This record gives sequence, C-alpha cells and structure tokens, in this order.
Amino acid sequence: MGSLGTMLRYPDDIYPLLKMKRAIEKAEKQIPPEPHWGFCYSMLHKVSRSFSLVIQQLNTELRNAVCVFYLVLRALDTVEDDTSIPTDEKEYKVLMDQFHHVSAAFLELEKGYQEAIEEITRRMGAGMAKFICQEVETVDDYDEYCHYVAGLVGLGLSKLFLAAGTEVLTPDWEAISNSMGLFLQKTNIIRDYLEDINEIPKSRMFWPREIWGKYADKLEDLKYEENSTKSVQCLNEMVTNALMHIEDCLKYMAALRDPSIFRFCAIPQIMAIGTLALCYNNVQVFRGVVKLRRGLTAKVIDRTKTMADVYGAFYDFSCMLKTKVDKNDPNASKTLNRLEAVQKLCRDTGVLHNRKSYVNDKGQPNNVFIIMVVILLAIVFAYLRAN
Repeated sequence: MGSLGTMLRYPDDIYPLLKMKRAIEKAEKQIPPEPHWGFCYSMLHKVSRSFSLVIQQLNTELRNAVCVFYLVLRALDTVEDDTSIPTDEKEYKVLMDQFHHVSAAFLELEKGYQEAIEEITRRMGAGMAKFICQEVETVDDYDEYCHYVAGLVGLGLSKLFLAAGTEVLTPDWEAISNSMGLFLQKTNIIRDYLEDINEIPKSRMFWPREIWGKYADKLEDLKYEENSTKSVQCLNEMVTNALMHIEDCLKYMAALRDPSIFRFCAIPQIMAIGTLALCYNNVQVFRGVVKLRRGLTAKVIDRTKTMADVYGAFYDFSCMLKTKVDKNDPNASKTLNRLEAVQKLCRDTGVLHNRKSYVNDKGQPNNVFIIMVVILLAIVFAYLRAN
C-alpha cells in the first residue's frame, strides 16, 4: 500500500491509499465466471493493476471491449519487445499460450467493437513491423513510431467510445486522439530510458537521434555519470517535446460527455504530466526508476472527477515543472513558453479557485499528529484483517 515512512510524511495520502487498496481487492473479486472472460480480467490484473482499476470506471459492455483491446495490443507489444525471437518468426508469437481465451471474448463483442479492434490492431502491427529494422532517427520518426504504438490506441479508444453510443466525434478527433496517445507514450519512453537501454540481449532505443545526437555520441553514453550535465539537458529537451501535446489532450478530455469515460481517460493523463514534472531536470532518470509516489497516484484516482480537477492538476504540475527550469538550459525558453501556454489555458477556464492542491503538499513533521496516524493505521489494519 505504501511504506509507513512515506505515509507518515504524507498523512493526507492514507485515506486515498486505503480506498485504492479496497477498490483493487473488490475488482479482483469480481472476476467473471466464464473461463474466457475470467482469463481476460485475471490477466489484466496481473499485467497492470492500475489500469485494471481505472477500467472499472466503465460500464460492463464497454469495459469488456476495452479489456480485450488492451490484451490484444499487449500481445502485439510483447511480440515487438521480445528481441530474442528472429524477425521472420515474430508473427508466430501471437499464438502464445491461452490467447484463445482472448479470441473467444473478442468474438462475443458487438460488431462495432470488433471492427475498431481489428482495424487498429492491423495498422499497429504494420507500423511496428516498419520500426523493427528501422531506428528512430528524426523527431518525425519519433512521432511516427509513437503514433503506431500509442496514437493508434487513442484512435481505437475513440472508436470504441463511439461504438458504445456514449460519445460523439469532433471534427479534429483523429488529431487530438493521436495526441492523447503520444503524450502517454512519450512520457513512458522518457521515464523508461534506463530500463530500455539496459534491455537484454539488445538495447531498445526510442529517443530520436536528432535530439540525443546534440548531447552524446551514443545514446547509451547518457547513463554514465561523467555525462550527467549533457544527459539532463537531453532529458529536458525530450520533456519539452512531450509538452507540445498537452493542449490537444485537454481539448479531447473537455469534449467527453460520459463521466466514466472521462475518468478513464483523465487519470492516466494526469499521471503523465506528474511523471514529466518529476523527470524534468532529474539525473535519476539515468540512474534508476523515477515515478510518482503511490499515495499521490491514489489521490489522482480518488480526486479526478471533473474537468476542473484536470485543469487544476495540469496547472499544479506545470507550476512544479516550471520551478525546475534552469535558465541556462539550452531549451529553457521553449520549455517556459510551453508551460506558460498550458498555465494560461488552465487559468482562462476560471475553475482554478477554491480547490485543494495535492501536488505541492509537504510532509507534516508534527510528532503528535504522527502518533495519532500510527494509532489510526493500527485500527484500520486490524479492521481489514478481521473482514
């Protein structure tokens, strides 16, 4: 649930953490009895507990379609990631064990859902195949790769929402759906630098040479301590590149009508801007794992209910990121311009007043308060064990 030390430092995290823990347990107990659906949801819980929690926001029919969509694309991604399999044999990976359960679940979906999943999976597979033997050289290559692996997910979800009859597509839906995916994917690529570069038997390199080539001779050189200054400057340019998608993302979320779909879409986007705020100017990206503390994740899930909450979170995290900008950074001016554009957009909505920030909260060192929290925790855990 989170370390005791962290919870004592951030006692405001405790209630959201408990709510999230109970929600995860509830979701795990609500596995459908049918073997194929049971397999799908059990697998979803194993590969991504946070996503399996967010997906619970959706109604049953749409939730089933999104679950199948996620697992199909996860299987495709597994094939792409498994660099130990020769290129000409990778198509056979789709025949992985137990995938017939996913196929059976797919066949029970309404035709509109099936058509959306089929189309996106086909387009994504073709795009991934293109980049198996092609490196990401330019920023355009980077955007194209992210489109294939994530932008198409955004388009596919929009098609599923349309098929569910709960949303309508705006004239620019393809562009802003694509941006929703690119913002999440670029955040993951930035955060996962060290994991990807240390991948065995072959490094996975998704940062575009057009950017990292300004700072190093080889992408892997960024992880070495002697290159820390240049590495952080490269990281900051990568983050600045990702920031350009925010306005599209906010536009997409503001157009959503169904509250459950809104929460499903908004929670990961807030997590992404929060992760970028942590990664920016942070050499730890090249040393280990940088991610939001679990309590803050729980707060995002608990408190994200309206577009006002989204504007507030994006405003707070952009402010947090802005305080970290070094005026001597080569991209400082561009970074600040993009952050100020986001802040202005959020301010102009007029909804930032009378809200509680969960971004800039500080630890509370009051000893009496800490003792009370420990006692409360003991009572809560005793209650949970008894039930």
